[in-house]
Amino acid sequence: TDFSIRSLLGGFDKNFTYVVTCSRTGAQLIVDAAVEFNQISPFIHNQPWAILLTHTHGDHIAYLDQLVEAYPKMIVLGHPATVKNTGSKNFQTLENNQPFKIGELPFVAIHTPGHYYDSICYQLDSILFTGDTLFVGRTGRVISVKSDIADLHDSVYNKILTMAGNTRIYPGHDYGEKPTITLNENIKISHLLQAKNLKDFQQRMDEFERTRKPGS
Repeated sequence: TDFSIRSLLGGFDKNFTYVVTCSRTGAQLIVDAAVEFNQISPFIHNQPWAILLTHTHGDHIAYLDQLVEAYPKMIVLGHPATVKNTGSKNFQTLENNQPFKIGELPFVAIHTPGHYYDSICYQLDSILFTGDTLFVGRTGRVISVKSDIADLHDSVYNKILTMAGNTRIYPGHDYGEKPTITLNENIKISHLLQAKNLKDFQQRMDEFERTRKPGS
């Protein structure tokens, strides 16, 4: 492959941070600042080109200040509504469906509101970094002030599940039976990904919340 992905587990609640390296150019990027700097730094060769923010819930930007201080040339990439408030002077906004390159790696930023209003998924070839929009075994939850169930349904069913079935997701938390999964496999194991429409999805989500065990 043209890139490697290092998955780092830690943070507040089984959070994932990812370090992606372009095999051809050596360019590196980080997805989410969710684990401590000393977990990330051993895998950074020089200065990362960028950090991609999947959304700005506190656990996903918890260590952003440390990274920005350590890597002053690193660009913070994220949602137009919030990336400017992250404390970095070196930021760029990403519109929906905006393509961009890190080294020779072709990414697309896909706005996926629902779990949070500034949620973005990042597509790289047949890989999708989903943040808290989609996990292994279920969707994200809609429990914060700027969450919206209709938006989440639209994002998951009309933007993500319409992708190729062999697309592999890398989520924001290690909540599932394994760290990563293809969309086809995920649909088979998740009732929340088998809804017929928004109303059905709402009912399935209500049932999930009623029976959810903490940490899952």
